[in-house]
Amino acid sequence: MELAWLGAFAVVFLVIGVLEIFDRTSFALIALAARSHPLRSWMGAAVAFVGTTAISVTVGTALADVLGPARVGLLRVVGGAFLIAYALWLYFHPESEDPDRLPRTPRSAFLTALVTIFLLELGDTTMIFQIVFVSDFGWAIVLVAGALALVTVAAWDAFLGSRLAHRLDPHLLHRVVVAVLLIVGAVTIAYGLVPGAFPTLALLRPMGVW
Repeated sequence: MELAWLGAFAVVFLVIGVLEIFDRTSFALIALAARSHPLRSWMGAAVAFVGTTAISVTVGTALADVLGPARVGLLRVVGGAFLIAYALWLYFHPESEDPDRLPRTPRSAFLTALVTIFLLELGDTTMIFQIVFVSDFGWAIVLVAGALALVTVAAWDAFLGSRLAHRLDPHLLHRVVVAVLLIVGAVTIAYGLVPGAFPTLALLRPMGVW
């Protein structure tokens, strides 16, 4: 029983963490930390991530209750389709950062990071995954593991932004993001349509959770 919960925690933490590393939100935080106050930027991002994780868990729980066990796979299919659509949108609409609009004071750095990360995370890749994961692992695990993963990645982004931001190739990272989203989206749809093809996830699902 405890191993099942630990395994589920590890799956949520690793998947959310890895996805966030390659997410546009992560790149935005690196840029903020590189040109402002890394600690305050991390603090603002951490608050935003906890808030979006709470929203994801609430939405995921509500959707799971409405769909029920028999149709919860539909949630995974929709989530995977959204990820693929989002990847295609990113491919044809590459984003650019405006360094001249980034904050300079500690207080503005905190507020700007909080608002920016919160808005970027709404409907973003990791948020969709957290919503889907609620039906697999339960709201408590997703809330704790998901928030912890995002806060951890935010700390790494703030550190990286203060050290290596000027060396990163945004075009290469952009292509990596698109590729990861396409692959993960396809796997998510497959899991929603044929869950029996993923026995490992079924074993990691805690008792009492769909």
